[in-house]
Amino acid sequence: MRFVTLIVALSFVGFTQAKNDKHEKSLPPGLEKKVARGDELPPGWQKKLRRGEILDLDLYHYGIKRPGKKDDIYEWVEIENDVVKIIKNTREIVEILTR
Repeated sequence: MRFVTLIVALSFVGFTQAKNDKHEKSLPPGLEKKVARGDELPPGWQKKLRRGEILDLDLYHYGIKRPGKKDDIYEWVEIENDVVKIIKNTREIVEILTR
């Protein structure tokens, strides 16, 4: 019985990870190089920021993290003229504030 429970639990974890990977989007190689150099992103990058989407890892590292409560599940990341509220563990975008 324990073996069956373990198999079911592991398959659920694999399904959840596959679902999260499906939403992961990356920047094109040219934009990745711009971010690595610290250059500004072109105006079209904003289209990548939508509620419910996963914040690209390159944009996450490019952005400025704003401190929050220690036990808070959310994190605020400033990316040029936008401040994005994300879930820390998944980088799912919850809210976008434009200055």
